[in-house]
Amino acid sequence: MDWSKLPDILAVGLLATAFASAARRSFTHVSGIWLTGWLLIVAHFVSDIFLPAPGLWGLIANLMGIATLTWAGLLFMWAAVPYRGESSSRWMLLVLVASNTIYLCALVDAAPPWVLNVAAILIGAGPAAVMLTSIRRFHHPLRWAIILLCACLSAFLLMVQQRPNIGPDLAMEGILFTVYFGCCLHFWYMYRRPTAGAFITISAFLLWSLVFVIGPLMDAFFPQVHVESEVWNLPKYLVGVGMILLLLEEQIEHNKHLALHDVLTGLPNRRLFQDRLANTLERARRTGTQAALLVLDLDRFKQVNDTMGHHMGDLVLQRVATAFSARIRKSDTVARTGGDEFSVILEGPTNSDEAHYVGRSLQDLLEDPLTVEGRTVKIGVSFGIAIFPDDATDLDSLCNRADLRMYENKRTGLESEDSYDPPPEHPTGTFKTTGNQGTIEMHL
Repeated sequence: MDWSKLPDILAVGLLATAFASAARRSFTHVSGIWLTGWLLIVAHFVSDIFLPAPGLWGLIANLMGIATLTWAGLLFMWAAVPYRGESSSRWMLLVLVASNTIYLCALVDAAPPWVLNVAAILIGAGPAAVMLTSIRRFHHPLRWAIILLCACLSAFLLMVQQRPNIGPDLAMEGILFTVYFGCCLHFWYMYRRPTAGAFITISAFLLWSLVFVIGPLMDAFFPQVHVESEVWNLPKYLVGVGMILLLLEEQIEHNKHLALHDVLTGLPNRRLFQDRLANTLERARRTGTQAALLVLDLDRFKQVNDTMGHHMGDLVLQRVATAFSARIRKSDTVARTGGDEFSVILEGPTNSDEAHYVGRSLQDLLEDPLTVEGRTVKIGVSFGIAIFPDDATDLDSLCNRADLRMYENKRTGLESEDSYDPPPEHPTGTFKTTGNQGTIEMHL
């Protein structure tokens, strides 16, 4: 056994442990896939220890070493697919894993040429078949990139795999180059942002893929030059570091989002709302235009919480937030600024008539009862409007004016809903009238 691989195992094991610690605190769904890939990398280095073993054990160690490295790359690539939830994406992953594994088994076992040819064709034909069966329903530029890479790899394998002595090695290098170059393309597409984590990860994947090109070229043209294995393994460590940075960067962005958005509805919270309103008023002041603020308060929401529970109330708030967000323009802002209070900022140019039209349209969304989890919920909404600079010229005054108008409209609406029962024929001369303050009993 080759115990010289122990330092590499320890180094990658520590990196995988650090990655697992970062992934455990991460909210992203890809962290689990990445962690599985790094465990496969550890298995790759463990397999290298048993390469010198004679007979079947050495053959199995060779197959597992190259297969785990390939599987890890395919998982990394799949994790960076933006359409991973698409069913054909999972089929594509299964086909890529199966076709590459079949070919590697045939290559390591020195299968007859016709078996290698069929396996090489399968690497290109399998992904193409998956794409053809789903192209009417779904297609994406990355899907075409995978098909092109697999087709080029299939042609390359057919050309080099039968060459004496160097054929099997070139075939393995070709598979690994294609897989990790595909990782580079997918991560570039998924993480096109100017951050250290994105730059390091994409660059490291590119270097990792080039290792499988530069290594054979140096062996062919500069056999006297000896490069330590740690140099070839350096891109692996850089990829691990880059992925950890990506997780930390996304965690920071997530924390920023939580600080500025309502957890329940995902809408901007009061802090972000006030910041956007201040910017809107400054732009309107600078351009000499108007801006409008709508304050909306749900009617009968307390009854929902009291009679149906807070869980139902939360679901109602989420439904209302989704409905409001879909109705307003992308340039405007809808925020949750209280328990059952929402606010809408209408960017200029706008006027009072347009603001009232928006308010009534949002009011109309709740005219009909909502069906939530099979239960019918009847609520409404009252709104108040304040126009800058007609009603107020600063943020606090504008908010106060909109609040006052909203409460006035709510009070007027509730008064209009009060019912009056005429005095019935009653032997005691007693009748009851029901109003907003409850039931009053009167004696004649």
